[in-house]
Amino acid sequence: MNFDTRKILVVDLDGTLLRTDMLYENFWSAFGSDWRCLFSAISALPHGRAHLKRHLAEAATVDARVLPYNNKVLAYIEEWRKVGGRAVLVTASDQQVAQAIADHLGIFDEVHGSDGAQNLKGATKAAFLEERFGESGFFYMGDTAADLPVWERAEKAITVDVPQKIRTKVEALCDTVEHLQSEKETIKPYIKALRPHQWLKNLLVFVPMLAAHKFDGPAIASSVTAFVCFSLIASGVYILNDLLDLSADRAHPRKRHRPFAAGAVPIAHGTLMAGALAGFGSFLTIFIGWEFLVVMIGYYLLTTAYSLYLKRLIVIDICMLAALYTIRIFAGSVATSIGLSIWLLAFSVFFFLSLAAIKRQAELIDSAERGNLKPSGRGYHVDDLPIISMIAIAAGYVSVLVMTLYVNSPAVMELYACPEALWGVCAILLYWITRAVMIAHRGLMHDDPVVYAAKDGTSQICALIILAFTLGSALL
Repeated sequence: MNFDTRKILVVDLDGTLLRTDMLYENFWSAFGSDWRCLFSAISALPHGRAHLKRHLAEAATVDARVLPYNNKVLAYIEEWRKVGGRAVLVTASDQQVAQAIADHLGIFDEVHGSDGAQNLKGATKAAFLEERFGESGFFYMGDTAADLPVWERAEKAITVDVPQKIRTKVEALCDTVEHLQSEKETIKPYIKALRPHQWLKNLLVFVPMLAAHKFDGPAIASSVTAFVCFSLIASGVYILNDLLDLSADRAHPRKRHRPFAAGAVPIAHGTLMAGALAGFGSFLTIFIGWEFLVVMIGYYLLTTAYSLYLKRLIVIDICMLAALYTIRIFAGSVATSIGLSIWLLAFSVFFFLSLAAIKRQAELIDSAERGNLKPSGRGYHVDDLPIISMIAIAAGYVSVLVMTLYVNSPAVMELYACPEALWGVCAILLYWITRAVMIAHRGLMHDDPVVYAAKDGTSQICALIILAFTLGSALL
């Protein structure tokens, strides 16, 4: 580093000081608080980007303390200040946003942002800086091609995580150039954002085929296609949920490492990914039929409603989670044209209600351990923990009761040669549900019990035993 403290160090905000873009941050924060802000944002857009940024800045609530900062840039500014240099934050983001971030960091001597009328970007920013600090009177730190006019007028250009193409252009414009490059993973964060481990839940579309013992080619093909559709659309919904929960995720000890919360994947990319995944998943439904498309549209609308509002409502939230699990089974039925028995539906509703309650139980215990009496974005308090635990146990035991009644029903004789073996399934389910509630009570449960079960050795053994009992009942 070669510091000439006679010059001013001018630092950009979006993509430079921050590993995110505050325009998208403010939009998703405002949209998460009130979905109607989408229409007001659209109405603000014809008045210019600066006006839109001001509108979103006033509608959003973003915590500067948890934003994903670029540590290399922060270290550079600190070193600059140690030797007596002055640092100035100049950004196209709204002045209110820039000021809040500068107040939190306390490392800038001046702050300049868009004012609602003028968008301080590109050539406009270059002219402003030259007028403010004189010709070649500043070093400029930026990150995109939009900064090229600014670098051209700077005494020194400092790039942050720019591609080689932009590096070459900057080096052609400026005599003095410095590159700050972070070690970034390229593909892995995008794959992680899809949450492929959550696709385990979509295996439920195979349940109607398995429960009816119908393994013909069309049923298998339709179930596989339904699985792919659900996985794509569900990943789009997970991305949407992550964008809506940015602030809450950043305040969480584990969720803060999610790609969008950590700034590993740009929010703009996430916005496009969410739409593209939902669109492609919907397109694939043409290979099954319009009835399945209707189910998928219903699933997407319900999950969106859950992400925007319903997850904040006590009891309704866990009922919705149970319904979203059950819809997967119903979708498998629609895809394969295999009817669902009342026994399967009853068992599914209570079993998934138990899983949803265990999920909330685990979250509340985690919040209590961190001294947070009310989890962000949820309607529950830590004092509700005993009731949530009782719901988890009661719903789980009722699902086992439904299973035992099914074992003694005339319907079971049509599908199983030795239905008595299914009592073993009931016993294992009773054990697993009881153990899952105990594990959650001890604070050892993953936020999602399905993911926990997939990684837990005891749960895997239980699954194998259940499979053995089921096969034995059908084949003996």
